[in-house]
Amino acid sequence: MIEVFKTNVRNRSHAKMLVSQIHTAFGGYEANFDLDDCDNILRIKSITGTVQASRLIAFLRDFGFNAEILEDKCLL
Repeated sequence: MIEVFKTNVRNRSHAKMLVSQIHTAFGGYEANFDLDDCDNILRIKSITGTVQASRLIAFLRDFGFNAEILEDKCLL
């Protein structure tokens, strides 16, 4: 499963640190940022099942960053 989040992460060094922390805390997740996107996208792929969005949002909040699920506009 893949979940896409809109974030307020703008700094590449913050993004790199967060990816490392996500990989450590969530062993079954593959994470990457697209800071060139206007929504500063965080993509999470769970290789073991579903993405625990609320847990991930709280995790990022602990580091001082905001995230919200980016709705798929193609489905609306």
